[in-house]
Amino acid sequence: MKRLILLLAASALTSSPALAQHAGHNMPGMTMPMPPKPAGKKKPVAKKVAAKKTAAKKTAKKAVPKKAVTKKAVQKPVANPHAGHDMSSMPGMEMPAETSKTDPHAGHVMPTEQSATPDAHAGHDMTAMAVEPPVAPPPPEALSGPQNAADTVWGQGAMESSRAVLLREHGSMPASKLLIDQLETRVRRGRDGYYLNAEGWYGGDIDKLWLKAEIEGEYGRKAEQAEFQALWSHAIDPWFNLQAGARFDAQPDTRGHLVLGVEGLTPYWIEVDAAAFFSDKGDVTARVEAEHDMRLTQKLILQPRVELDFAAQDIPRQQIGSGLSSAELGLRFRYQIVPQFAPYIGVNYERAFGDTRRFRRLDGENPGGWQFVAGLRTWF
Repeated sequence: MKRLILLLAASALTSSPALAQHAGHNMPGMTMPMPPKPAGKKKPVAKKVAAKKTAAKKTAKKAVPKKAVTKKAVQKPVANPHAGHDMSSMPGMEMPAETSKTDPHAGHVMPTEQSATPDAHAGHDMTAMAVEPPVAPPPPEALSGPQNAADTVWGQGAMESSRAVLLREHGSMPASKLLIDQLETRVRRGRDGYYLNAEGWYGGDIDKLWLKAEIEGEYGRKAEQAEFQALWSHAIDPWFNLQAGARFDAQPDTRGHLVLGVEGLTPYWIEVDAAAFFSDKGDVTARVEAEHDMRLTQKLILQPRVELDFAAQDIPRQQIGSGLSSAELGLRFRYQIVPQFAPYIGVNYERAFGDTRRFRRLDGENPGGWQFVAGLRTWF
């Protein structure tokens, strides 16, 4: 009887690893036979196995000396017998998730895997190979045809009327503008004064009639200076106009002038107006004005302005000396309520030089000084 129990226990121990591989598997159509349960008591067998294990551990501990250095054998991973099998469609075949194992190559810098087809241009400097479009004048063939090629198809009479409509609708339409650039009062030492600088024009893009007026004086007295200009303005490029015409001085004495000058917009949006004047008395004078609108915001604008007057000879009746006769520097800060209406305040400094300074002192006038200005800029 004891021999039979030992044989059954040995057979159960030898078959348990194979059965453990398929434990819990429920494959349809594959009913696994269950091993027969050994008859007899299991507890004494389990105690004997446990006793054998404890005895083996004690023997292993005694066999290994304390100071001995042993090399750990590298355990090869056991291959999964079901690796590569897709058993998700089988009911009851949910495989337990494998426990994460420490990557033996963690922290190692692995070389990047090279692509199968290496780049033929790897390491080549191709920045100099950028193709730039050629910059050259048009070929002669482009200018060899007729000036108006459409005339050869539709006829010259039909195209002339079409070109006239095109010119009238794009550039030949007359327009006009009246600008009062400075209408201001000047607070200064002595008697306060006023100043008006206005201009207007009418015409097309190329040719215009240009009118200018400048009046200056003191309150309660006659105007010290009053001049009016009527000019023909011709556009010489998109930025500048050539101006020629006549100027009439009503104060301080009546005098006529021929005018020749330029007016336009320089780089950095500086407006320039320069002109030479040839009077009927044989006097030659010149004036240069420049101003620039610095937009601090869409409505707040700071405008510096400079004006220089020159003369080729002394003109005592007008208190003008030769050379640089006078200079005027101004700084105006305006608030543009709407583009057509902008009040402003600012400061202005005027200075006479040379004989002009001497002429003014002889007449008891101040040759220069600071002025506080307040005025309005508007246009229609």
